[in-house]
Amino acid sequence: MATYAIISLGGKQYRVQEGQKLLVDRLPYDANKTFHPAILFAGGDGVAELKPKDLQVTARVVDHVLGDKIRVGKYKPKVGYKRHTGHRSRLSQVEIQAIGAKAARKPKAEVEEQPKAAAEKPAAEKAPAEKPKRTAKKTETEAAE
Repeated sequence: MATYAIISLGGKQYRVQEGQKLLVDRLPYDANKTFHPAILFAGGDGVAELKPKDLQVTARVVDHVLGDKIRVGKYKPKVGYKRHTGHRSRLSQVEIQAIGAKAARKPKAEVEEQPKAAAEKPAAEKAPAEKPKRTAKKTETEAAE
């Protein structure tokens, strides 16, 4: 079993182990929701795999937080140019719960096929009716002729 994995979150890569907490760019999941990030590499115990298919990482969003305030100052001497801006990054705190095998999926029940006659619709119903093209309005002199 893999002891660590390299996952991809938000266009960045992280090396993670079970129980590890990390701050990543804001994720679209609510707090206390679990998700499965994409695995790029799994390793440990003398075994290494690129993009393992039989492995999944389970992660939980602990909370959404704001990062440290970053101040940016611009200054040009002898011109009187001074600007101050800054920002706080919106982050998500993520906890890696498990690195393990995927749960076995049950095969889906075979879907009954619909009769072809019922599935096919006439061509007139499929295509929307075309609107007539607009023509220029006739002037009073043209209408009189």
